[in-house]
Amino acid sequence: MAVPRTTKFTEATGRTVRCEDLPARLRPNAWQRRACGIGSKGFRVYDWALIDTPDPDHQYLIRRSIDDGELAFYHCYNPNRAGFGDLVLVAGARWPIEECFGSGKNEVGLDDYQVRTWDAWHRHITLAMLAHTFLAVTAHKAKKGGSDNRIR
Repeated sequence: MAVPRTTKFTEATGRTVRCEDLPARLRPNAWQRRACGIGSKGFRVYDWALIDTPDPDHQYLIRRSIDDGELAFYHCYNPNRAGFGDLVLVAGARWPIEECFGSGKNEVGLDDYQVRTWDAWHRHITLAMLAHTFLAVTAHKAKKGGSDNRIR
């Protein structure tokens, strides 16, 4: 989960610090350059660092932009001790999800509803998501260039 830079947590040493104070204290070899997914301009590559806390189920992940050094912070609830690369991929999953919601709003009216009850909202969202899925599958088949791209 992305957290504000002012988020405070307790380090393994017992000292309370803010997330924004951590990067300056990290050793240069604490950072790893990893891609967190592919975007419209290719792979999204950042420098990442993982910080342990006294609670073994919780960690903090820091993302640093290669271009301008902009920082982002993530609180990771990680009871199964997923690997560093897995945490980076989960943090990077935000962009494709936002793109999906954005195209759903633009293409099928995901956000164009005026409903007053839960049932009506649920029906609208379900129909919009079904239409979006249909369009995505149809576009994929057309792009793939299969032998039969007609809609039936």
